[in-house]
Amino acid sequence: MSKRSEPHYKIDRRLGCNLWGRPKSPFNKREYAPGQHGQRRSKLSDFGIQLHAKQKLKGYYGNMSERQFRSYYASAVRLRGDTGEKLVGLLERRLDAIVYRLNFAPTIFSARQLINHGHITVNNKRVNIRSYLCSVGDKIAVKQSSQSHPLVMESIQGQYRDIPEYIQADIKNMEGSLVRVPILEDIPYPIEMQPNLVVEFYSR
Repeated sequence: MSKRSEPHYKIDRRLGCNLWGRPKSPFNKREYAPGQHGQRRSKLSDFGIQLHAKQKLKGYYGNMSERQFRSYYASAVRLRGDTGEKLVGLLERRLDAIVYRLNFAPTIFSARQLINHGHITVNNKRVNIRSYLCSVGDKIAVKQSSQSHPLVMESIQGQYRDIPEYIQADIKNMEGSLVRVPILEDIPYPIEMQPNLVVEFYSR
């Protein structure tokens, strides 16, 4: 289950965007922050802009803990190449992110729930760790006995999102695989993500 105890979409108004591109987002009706003084807009400093970029990227993947997100950044720094690109590549390799991309779940939070409850397999072995990092070629599937799960059926039939090119999908058999690690321009974020600002934030 997600660690977030407050409504998931409250983060939309706090960050001032429809983070997941959902039609039911409260930001669609009230494009200002929650609270008594939410409609007051103040100009962000450079630090504030960097922090905002980090909060959006962290929030998009289920608003993971700061410690875990910083660990992904540290791993990205150790890889050769652009750190921002490596960071989003690592995040997209998470099992919950791939389950979400495959439309096996309507939200990133429900994708986590499916994984935690043992409904997802990787290479025919059950994996209940949502942060499990998949490798190129891994086969991710809904367990045979879970393919009639109401949440899975609703999401598959609804096809909420287009499946990106870096993921190969077999919707009929409810399985898919990671074809390649994506770069930023490949990832279908509904809003602009700026991982370069996240790198600047942690590099201070």
